[in-house]
Amino acid sequence: MKNKKYKIVVLTDLKDTSGMTLKSTVSLAKMIDGDIELFHVKKPTDVVEIDNQLSAIRNINAEHLATESEIKKLITPICKEYGIDINSKFSFGNVKTELSKYIQESQPDIIVLGKRKPKMIKFLGDGITHFVLKNYDGPVMIAADENALEPNMELSFGVLNAVEENFNMDFSDVLMSHTQKPLKSFKIIKKSNSSEEVTSVSNKDMVEYVFEQGDNAINNLSKYLSISNINLLFVDRKENTNHPNSNLIESEIQTVMDNLNISLLVSNGKIGYNNPV
Repeated sequence: MKNKKYKIVVLTDLKDTSGMTLKSTVSLAKMIDGDIELFHVKKPTDVVEIDNQLSAIRNINAEHLATESEIKKLITPICKEYGIDINSKFSFGNVKTELSKYIQESQPDIIVLGKRKPKMIKFLGDGITHFVLKNYDGPVMIAADENALEPNMELSFGVLNAVEENFNMDFSDVLMSHTQKPLKSFKIIKKSNSSEEVTSVSNKDMVEYVFEQGDNAINNLSKYLSISNINLLFVDRKENTNHPNSNLIESEIQTVMDNLNISLLVSNGKIGYNNPV
């Protein structure tokens, strides 16, 4: 375990659910001893709608003050309630370009995104969840709009299709120290002669649930996540040829994001997507 402050960056569109995303981020920060910085990008087309240069400059200045005020309104009550400092930055420009520049400059240890609505393409622009997962190789938390993580409360943590060597984030040990025992492990495996779902206790600190791939796998997973009261699920995105069941393919990760109303913690590493997430 490293003796360090972890830098947690929240990428937000400042929509109604941003408060829930920030609340989950505060919970994570308190567990792993992290500093939070909120970052927002506003497209110029959202600000400048007229051709007159002087009027455009006035609009930009007014929007700068309005955005600053909106961010302050979001973070101030959360800072007061939980006794934590939250820094913030924002910029105007192409969303993906500004995000790339900011991530490169800030070098976060973990990025937090709000969980997008199923079947919707836009979040901070087109396919930003996909963009971050494809271009940032650190861990990413995708915070659910509902069932936010509660600051100062013990975590109910589960892992999905993960092997021990892939669960190697810098803050893994400290995160586990704030997790209810036993740990819940969920696996979706290729079809075999075994029954559709198998529950076994591998040791005193872990309960394992195994599901076969198929149309009902995600529904069964969702049911057992609910029974187990899981509020944060670790999803492995690394390819591991020694463990063919350890990583989920793109379509399965997409399905997990769409159908599970809990926060996800996506592992280190990059994954190639063909479609926006």
